[in-house]
Amino acid sequence: MPGWIHIIIRSIIFLLILLITTKILGKKQISELSFFEYVSGITIGSIAGEVITGLESNPYHGALAIVMFGLVTLLVDFLSLKSKTFRDVVEGRGTVIIKDGKILEENLKKEKYTLDEISALLRQKDIFRVADVEFAVLEPRGNLSALLKKENRPLTPKDLQIKTANEKEPQTIIMDGSILDEALRSSGKNRGWLQLELEKLGVTLENVFLAQVDSYGELTVDIYDDKLKIPSANVRPLLLATLKKTQADLEIFSLQTECDKSKAMFKKNATLLKGVIDKLNPYLRG
Repeated sequence: MPGWIHIIIRSIIFLLILLITTKILGKKQISELSFFEYVSGITIGSIAGEVITGLESNPYHGALAIVMFGLVTLLVDFLSLKSKTFRDVVEGRGTVIIKDGKILEENLKKEKYTLDEISALLRQKDIFRVADVEFAVLEPRGNLSALLKKENRPLTPKDLQIKTANEKEPQTIIMDGSILDEALRSSGKNRGWLQLELEKLGVTLENVFLAQVDSYGELTVDIYDDKLKIPSANVRPLLLATLKKTQADLEIFSLQTECDKSKAMFKKNATLLKGVIDKLNPYLRG
């Protein structure tokens, strides 16, 4: 059999072996790697490349070596879960680089990082002044974790004591013009509702590239023709505006009527509706 056919066959076999081994090892092998995972990944790839192109070697020996390295990697991951000491040895520990707005030069030299490299890592987090940083740690996998000083952190609704509604994961209910029924059911909607909403937006199912339903039940649509403008969802702001108008009308009625009984009724309902609006406000704000 010609050598090029051997290479094609071995390439296919070892691609499958590498795919299966990587799937077993998990997502860590394709994300941020520890030192051991980095070495293991390079070695497994080198073994596969050598066996695929080395026509005189035994392919079964190469497959066995890949399986062995995969098993060793799994064993190291298992021991790392069980022992922090072992995990610190294999994966390393975080190093404090900045504390109280001051760079710790000794730790910087220990990790062999320059000021330019640390500055670049800070800029990736939209931090341009070291003095603004309360605490920064260089993680074992090479990324930088930084905590800004309290006065430099962005305000949150919690800081302002503003209530906000909890949001769930948006459900993709249309993809490439096809309805995903499982996602549609998960969002608590049906095809009838979807068809009605598409008619309101003036689009057909075949023209929809992507459609999602958020946790408020609002539909957002992306169509194939980017030049066409789709109106944005305004159900919640419209409902809030209607409630506020109704509450204002009740207050006006209470002031205009001469009947004490009607005046009290309008005023009472206006107060009740105001309480409802205050409760729903975090959910209905656009």
